[in-house]
Amino acid sequence: MKKVFLILVLLAIMPLAYGFAAFMDEQQWVNWGNKALVESYDPSGEPNIIKWEIMLTTDHFIRLRKTYQQGNQEYYSFNIKRLNSLNYLPGNDLTDTLQVQTKTDDIIIQTYNDPAGDLDSMATTLNIPVKKLVPGRLDSLKQGLSFLRMKGM
Repeated sequence: MKKVFLILVLLAIMPLAYGFAAFMDEQQWVNWGNKALVESYDPSGEPNIIKWEIMLTTDHFIRLRKTYQQGNQEYYSFNIKRLNSLNYLPGNDLTDTLQVQTKTDDIIIQTYNDPAGDLDSMATTLNIPVKKLVPGRLDSLKQGLSFLRMKGM
């Protein structure tokens, strides 16, 4: 009897735990992705940052802008349809890294007001410092980005 009850409970919970993606549309995933990225981003590893902005746009780009005390800026941008992998790398007690890898050099990097000169370059990997993420939030972010990546193809 216990076994049957346990199986019924698990069958009732599984659609809620794993199937909510079917109930979310594209805009809801964009909103969720923005919320997860903004709440997770951790600029504390770079003490010279005075302002930052990270967003997932409706046209499926992830954009990160950092403004430093000296006034120079770094800007990163890539379309998630070029996303190859999203890895969570453990760091110290408070901060970890969300490592984004694209298929080729698909991440645009631009610098502004840099004393060494403004530069435009491309990269395959972007390391985003994040606060400790619970596995459920990380899985949900991956699921949302995967949904949007497939939608954009």
